Amino acid sequence: MAANLFDDFNPISSKQWKQKIQFELDGADYNQTVIWNSPEDIQVKPFYHSDEFTKSAAVQTQASEFKICQNIFVHDVEKSINRAINTLERGAESLRFTIQNENTDIQKLLENLPLENRTIYFHLSFLSIDFVKKLDTISIQKKAIFYCNLDPIGQLARDGNWFTTSDKNNFETLEKIAGQTTNLSLISVDSGLYQNSGANITQQIAYSLAHANEYLNRFPGLIKPIVFQIAVGTNYFFEIAKLRALRMLFKLIAAEYNPEIDCQFLVTPTKRNKTIYDYNVNMLRTTTECMSAILGGADAVANLPYDALYHKDNEFGDRIARNQLLVLKHESYFDKVDNPADGSYYIESLTMQLAEKSLALFKDIEANGGFLKLLNDGTIKKKIQESANKEQELFDSKKEVLLGTNKYPNKEDRMKHDLELFPFVKIKPRKTLITPIIEKRLAEKLEQERLELE
Repeated sequence: MAANLFDDFNPISSKQWKQKIQFELDGADYNQTVIWNSPEDIQVKPFYHSDEFTKSAAVQTQASEFKICQNIFVHDVEKSINRAINTLERGAESLRFTIQNENTDIQKLLENLPLENRTIYFHLSFLSIDFVKKLDTISIQKKAIFYCNLDPIGQLARDGNWFTTSDKNNFETLEKIAGQTTNLSLISVDSGLYQNSGANITQQIAYSLAHANEYLNRFPGLIKPIVFQIAVGTNYFFEIAKLRALRMLFKLIAAEYNPEIDCQFLVTPTKRNKTIYDYNVNMLRTTTECMSAILGGADAVANLPYDALYHKDNEFGDRIARNQLLVLKHESYFDKVDNPADGSYYIESLTMQLAEKSLALFKDIEANGGFLKLLNDGTIKKKIQESANKEQELFDSKKEVLLGTNKYPNKEDRMKHDLELFPFVKIKPRKTLITPIIEKRLAEKLEQERLELE
């Protein structure tokens, strides 16, 4: 039998590694030079070692199961049908329909699509019992898996008002829908709102959990999965750990209501770090963000086209976004390994630290009256704004870099005549119950200044 090569080498302890690093620093302070502090107040070390590793995260991530999801905004039903068929033929495995009008002919939209055993998500800009009942009937007829993604609390947080229904805060209507449907998963949590508005990762996890807990409290008989619609940023390993920590904590909290309740993660890249200048860099950003989503355990990934900020939906942008996921799945083999983060001391450490901090914040929210109370009194928005301001200061001072925008910009780049969409925060004065949480990109002010000079 051949000798084990590693028998000739003594194991190296973490203490010895640290001593070697300190020697190489030539007098510089170890803590100030090679340890950095994240916005979540997590100290990131230069290395992680088995002799300092104490506990693995109790979470299973099925990377092999993730679906490539295509976003389709339904305005013209015929065009949406053709687009859905085309994208399914070209590699998409799941669809998310955004529907703004409850008079949309949903029967016509879905009747000729290959839906059997296919997962379809619906993002509805309204709350209608009759519309959802139609979806329920179609899902049974077609043997499809439908997620309605109904989120009245998310509507209040994003818009400042509840959906327009006969009851005061939508929960009675939601209860009626639950009582009159059998095959649908109804409840969703708009986690992406918190990321896109500037919340740090601990806040994102805690607010998503507290948001979900409001539904668990009000619907104790809930058995269908809750869909978390999540946005992931560019902090690669932290975003992997974020998804793992969120899944682990949700199962911990949901078990107090019903151990059978599961969750679905529908993940998309964030808009917060995307830019209109040097827009091709957005493809690099979304690629690493999709990688984080897959390795973190997303059930479905809906990529963001590189030109989504300033172009209307178009075939080229959609094709590139879909092909990024096809390459990751079929050429990079991201679908071949489950629990891919297992054994990484760094990711395990991040997962546990984020989970501990997020759970502490979740408990604090519950102790102070729950998420809905803090949303109504403005506390949630205030805390998110504080985090967003800190990140904006880092971007403005170029400590947080967006290549092509606040570092190495192409001064010859022109965008004014290429804007089909308004890519900045829209001001819409109206009466609202609460001040809504506003999504805002880091580069907006800088881009507006550049546009004025073109």
